[in-house]
Amino acid sequence: MKKTIFILMTALMGTAVFAQGNSAPSEKYVKAMEALVPAVDTTRSMDGLTDLANSFERIANAEKTQWLPFYYAALCHIHKANMYYSTQEVDKIDPLMDIAEPLLKKAEELEKDNSEIFCLKKMFNTGKMMADPMSRFMVYGAAASVALEEAKKLDPNNPRVYLLEGQDKYYTPEQFGGSKEEGKQLFQEAAKKMETFKPASSIHPSWGASQIKYFLSLE
Repeated sequence: MKKTIFILMTALMGTAVFAQGNSAPSEKYVKAMEALVPAVDTTRSMDGLTDLANSFERIANAEKTQWLPFYYAALCHIHKANMYYSTQEVDKIDPLMDIAEPLLKKAEELEKDNSEIFCLKKMFNTGKMMADPMSRFMVYGAAASVALEEAKKLDPNNPRVYLLEGQDKYYTPEQFGGSKEEGKQLFQEAAKKMETFKPASSIHPSWGASQIKYFLSLE
């Protein structure tokens, strides 16, 4: 807990001194992001995700030409929505998606044709669908599939593509094309890709290792 507070305070201090309107990332921006990015893969509480999202949004508001803080802020809200789905509090999903959507759109405006953003679009559409699967599958389910296909096309070596694909296969009933065995194979592929994956920088997306480990542990 103390470590999380220190990380968040470091980011807050950094946002006060960022240069505005500079397309090149400043050293202070990078350091503040480096303090936060590892927490994306380890934060497991609602409050922690809220604090993390807020910290990324503060950086995004200071560094309006950088796509990564918008991406991470949206990702935190989507992770939180997934937690609400797991606790069957589905009425809380849409309000979070309403917050995540403009952040995701801004990230995509700043960074075109990026596999990571299409992975996030896949997660967003899946979240919207799961808030009301019966009535939303045709729209959001299809959009999620298209986004994942594009993510794979843009970067076939992105381990998050196979993690998300594996989740779909693992949790979809067999009568609708799902398969736990195929899901496990995709998680194994994600693990292999993760071993060799090299993010573009210290603050680019590299999350997913803990999720892959969890899914590989399932029977």
